[in-house]
Amino acid sequence: MTALGEAVAQGSPVATRPQQLYSRPARSIRHLVLSSFGVSLVQPETDMNLTPGNSNVTVTALNYRDTFAAAVGKNVTVVVLGITINYINATMIHTFNKHHIFKLNPRYILFIHLVTNDMIQLTTSISLFILAYIFRTLYVPFCVILILPTIFTTQNTPLNLAFMAAECYICVCIPLHYNYICTVKRTYIVIGITWLLSSLSALPDVFILLATEQLQFLHSRVYCSRDSVFRSNHSIKKRDVSNILFLVVVWLTLFYTYFRIIFAAKAANADAKKARSTILLHGFQVLLCMSVYVQPMLIQFLVSLVPAALHSINFSSYIIFQILPRFVSPIVYGLRDKTFRMYLKRYLCIVNSVHTEEAILK
Repeated sequence: MTALGEAVAQGSPVATRPQQLYSRPARSIRHLVLSSFGVSLVQPETDMNLTPGNSNVTVTALNYRDTFAAAVGKNVTVVVLGITINYINATMIHTFNKHHIFKLNPRYILFIHLVTNDMIQLTTSISLFILAYIFRTLYVPFCVILILPTIFTTQNTPLNLAFMAAECYICVCIPLHYNYICTVKRTYIVIGITWLLSSLSALPDVFILLATEQLQFLHSRVYCSRDSVFRSNHSIKKRDVSNILFLVVVWLTLFYTYFRIIFAAKAANADAKKARSTILLHGFQVLLCMSVYVQPMLIQFLVSLVPAALHSINFSSYIIFQILPRFVSPIVYGLRDKTFRMYLKRYLCIVNSVHTEEAILK
């Protein structure tokens, strides 16, 4: 039995008497105010064909609304985190563009690509999060336009980290060939390959959508998520296979390069402790970013155990898998790098800009 059916069977006043909850004038005014924060006073009618697979999850996702306090709290939390992270990332991009020394170093080029990618991902995903609270459903073409950049940038991050690990491995383990292998031109080619791989993983979903869905669905409104739009079984199976493939390849690359770096640091009597701490931080970020590949399966498993906690599971997974890794990137690759941090302080904190400039001049 679906969630809506259970509500009717139990004689829920929301399900049986939605229109009698409030008097007409009071209800319309309060609904206008609360709906802007994603709070619903009346359960909306739902189309059981909006999403594939689990109709219980579909009805619950569309019928359930947070309380006013919960809706405001979630939206404020997401927006504040997004603005904070994007401010730091934008300052890093500005620092990179202002100093030519960084534009000649493949490591900083890959880092700035990671930062730019994170900004795009945060902006699009937070926009989707807020729109889902305000409008609940969006037209399918508009939803696809918002979802595709989010998918591309989400899958770009682990690939970018894998290439950064390979660059670090070449620098430490085969330094004599570094200037030949890691050039600026090849770095931009690698960035192009990253976008190509993520596109090949997501764009087929669009063609499957156009080939399998009826025209009526393309003109309908859906709860804007990847499973709601790309609901074909072919898309779901392809997504799982591509995620597992990315997971295996990237993790093998990371394990090989990081362990080789540790052994090389020990053999050269370098500061192995610092190398290990850096690698642990990298590994933590990669673990969070790579979790996005198992996120759909994890959410589906948790929802099957606790269906009533669908929205809490979605919000928690969004913070952990989508936002938190973007907060780690500036710390691991920006603030801990002495050269970049020296220039970054000039723009990040106005109070310290004068002192930092004097230190650089000295």
